[in-house]
Amino acid sequence: MSTTPARSGEPVVPLRIAVVTFSPGAHLRQFLDSLETATTRPYEVVLADNGSTDGSPEAAAGVGRARLLRTGGNLGYGAASNRAVAGARSPWVVVANPDVVWMPGSLDELLDAADRWPRAGAVGPAVRTPDGDLYPSARAKPSLGRGIGHALVGWWWPANPWTASYRGERGSPVEEPVGWLSGACLLLRRDAFEAVDGFDESYFMFMEDLDLGERLGAAGWQNIYAPSAVVEHTGGHSWRRAPARMLYHHHRSVYRYLSRRYAGLSRAPLRAMIAGGLTARFLGALVVHRIGRGAPPARRADVLPSAHP
Repeated sequence: MSTTPARSGEPVVPLRIAVVTFSPGAHLRQFLDSLETATTRPYEVVLADNGSTDGSPEAAAGVGRARLLRTGGNLGYGAASNRAVAGARSPWVVVANPDVVWMPGSLDELLDAADRWPRAGAVGPAVRTPDGDLYPSARAKPSLGRGIGHALVGWWWPANPWTASYRGERGSPVEEPVGWLSGACLLLRRDAFEAVDGFDESYFMFMEDLDLGERLGAAGWQNIYAPSAVVEHTGGHSWRRAPARMLYHHHRSVYRYLSRRYAGLSRAPLRAMIAGGLTARFLGALVVHRIGRGAPPARRADVLPSAHP
């Protein structure tokens, strides 16, 4: 863990970096190696382990690079993240996947962006894929029409208007407030995160980041996209290990989110239609894997700005 002195005038409180692990393998070491050049601030890494069997979290903790927190089972992403953040004293905390690679200075860029937005509750970097694509990690609040269009045609018509609108793929990436940010890598104002009770633990995987972004917005905070900070995210490990199970949790979480948004007796027919549509999509994705993968990224990462506006 870093012991770099804090910036002048700031209290020496390590920035808490919360990482949920589930047999992350060599990715965890790459995460920790890249973190050393991502910030000049002091930090501490807490690994909320959901039942790893590969020994990598123990190895990192054994050489003092992280603190290991065993959750006692596979609690899911949001619940484990909440436990890793609990007890933090730093004004900002980071929640990130272990298969993230930080670009040099990227975490400091996120913190600098946070300083520019006094109402920022969450700040997210530009996320690029190993293939050099820009992952759509900053998105608009979903509407039913946009969501239906994106789900139905995104996998075979990536450039459709519903997907482009939802994922903010028009124009060049700029630092700005957005509807919500990917939970793969998030800088969170600890007070704001705690005020909304963190991630909703009823989501095992998927949609917990959208839900968090919406609740932060409802509480008066902003979700800020800061593309001057860049990370690389491999992703897809859970999908490859258990694709059917991931598809199930994905569609289940989408229904949980939508059923809450469209609650009430008068909307029961709409919820039934949503349930039927998601069930059909789930069954189709089990046969045609492209459906489950959805729309691929539409832009190359070379569209990223070299510095903030």
